[in-house]
Amino acid sequence: MMPFLYFPEDKSEYIPAIITLLIFMIAAGVAMYFIYKKSKKDERKFKQQYHKELHEPHD
Repeated sequence: MMPFLYFPEDKSEYIPAIITLLIFMIAAGVAMYFIYKKSKKDERKFKQQYHKELHEPHD
C-alpha cells in the first residue's frame, strides 16, 4: 500500500535517528541561547542610546 513508510522490526535501527534528533535539538537550544543573549545586549544598547538622546538638549 504505502512503500515509502518503513517501520523496522529491529528497534535498534531507531538509535541513529534519535541521536541525530538530540544533536539537532541541543544545537537549536544553543542557537536560541546565543540569539537571546545578543538580543538582550542590543536592547540594553538601544535603551542606553535612546535614553541619552532623549535627555540631550537640542541645538
